[in-house]
Order: sequence, then C-alpha cells, then structure tokens
Amino acid sequence: MRLSTVILPSRRWHEGGRDQWLRAEQLGFHTAYTYDHLSWRTFRDGPWFGAIPTLTAAAGVTERMRLGTLVTSPNFRHPVTLAKELISLDDISGGRITLGIGAGGNGFDATALGQEAWTPRERADRFAEFVPLLDRLLTEDAVSASGTFYSAEEARNIPGCVQRPRLPFAVAATGPRGLKLAARHGQAWVTTGDPKLFEAGTPEQSVEALRGQLAKLGKACEEIGRDAAPMEKVLLTGFTPDRPLDSFDAFVDFAGTHFALGFTELVVHMPIADSIFAADESVFEKIATEALDQLR
Repeated sequence: MRLSTVILPSRRWHEGGRDQWLRAEQLGFHTAYTYDHLSWRTFRDGPWFGAIPTLTAAAGVTERMRLGTLVTSPNFRHPVTLAKELISLDDISGGRITLGIGAGGNGFDATALGQEAWTPRERADRFAEFVPLLDRLLTEDAVSASGTFYSAEEARNIPGCVQRPRLPFAVAATGPRGLKLAARHGQAWVTTGDPKLFEAGTPEQSVEALRGQLAKLGKACEEIGRDAAPMEKVLLTGFTPDRPLDSFDAFVDFAGTHFALGFTELVVHMPIADSIFAADESVFEKIATEALDQLR
C-alpha cells in the first residue's frame, strides 16, 4: 500500500513552492506528482508553472521521494523532445522519476497551440502512436520512425535513463485502446474513476465502476499474455463522489475499500485554500503520517 500526493505547480518556487515539496518528503509520501498542463480549469487565470522545470527543482531539494507527472499528454508534447527532457530529469533526480501519461482532453491545453481540439478518436489515435515511440526513444540510443502524427530521424538519447530499461510509465486509461497501451507499455495504470459519477453518483456506484475498470485492465493484460496482478494500480483521488479528506476516519475507510479492490497506490492532492482542493491541513498531515498504519 502506497500513499502519494499531487502538488499543483501554482506557487512561485521561492514563495512557498519549494516548501511544499520538502514538506511532502518530510511527511513520508511515496511519490509527489504534479500536473503537466499549460493551465488548468479554475487555476487558468492565476500562477501556473511548467511541470518539467518544477520537477527538476524538486529533484534538487529532495532525496528519497519519487517524483512524477500525473499526467503528461500529447496535447502539447512531442515524443522526441519529451524523451530528452525525461532522460535529463531522471539523471538529475538519481532515478526517481515516474512518467504518468494519458491521452489528454478538451481542456485549455488542447487549443493553446492554435489548433482545433482533437476528437476523442483523434486523441486515441495520437496516443496509440505517442506511447510506443516514446518507449523506444527512452530505451534505444538512436531512433528513426515515420508515423502519421509523430516522427523521429536518428534521434539520439545517450546515455539513456538511470532507471533501466527506462523510467516507469503510469498509463492513465479507461477505454479499450488506452487499456491496451497500459497493458503493453505501463509499469502502472492510473484512473480517476468514472467521471459521470463525480457529481451525481454515490460512493457505492463509484466502487462498482472502479471494479469494472480493473476487470477490463485484467482482460487487456490477459490478451497479450501478461499477468495484471503485479502491475501497480494508481487511483488519483478527488474525482469520485467520496470525500476522503473530510476526516482521518473517512480516509481510512476510503483507503481500506480501495486497497481491497486491488489498488496499490492512492494519490491525494496537497490542500490549496479557496479551491476545489481545500482541506484541513492537520487532517491531511495526520492522513499522510498515520493512515497506512491503520490499514496494516
């Protein structure tokens, strides 16, 4: 059982940003992730910093905690340039990086470069090409590839990742094509639950939806001869009908239910006052330091 956190890149580094990453390590979180967006939802008109530079800075002030994106997408990334940044980040961190990666959505990232937002099918098509090429770029010294959406010409990535054969992928997916990518390329799978249940559903309905997603992941793994059991299963909380950060007991109940489902890592958002991620700091810190002991 692992407990991790998300730190949104919304504070200047020398005005509290650095302190958040240090505090996350002090609290004992397994991994501290950040969102890889150009801007995001209600934070669009406020401060928002780049994920890779933020993680690079975090790698310089932390020692043990893993770091990662949750998640990177093709919306404004290209596999060739992303691979170079990831190899550099993995080196700087001493091999502590996990790449959370997903197909992207219709948010602000989708049109920030001046293009029309891609349809769900176009996002799936691009994701299906993006992930295998990125996998090759992170494991081979030189890569040439000519795809419909992404190409590489003798792209060099020497010396490669510190982590071998490459840094781990945590693939966010719920649809059949994405789950196939997770089964083939992911060391972990990520979900936020069923978005249709967030506002109008019940916790019980959410649990059943997650059970169904886990079953589909198992089937996708079975189809390629992979055992899904050892694969890490990550639940990014905050997008289900539950309110696990309302109290310590609420979180322990939530965590027990979802670990029993088969999840191996729960991710909670570091509190941000006056936002959808507002939470009592003392409850959050007690959850970070004591909750897992209640479940062992």
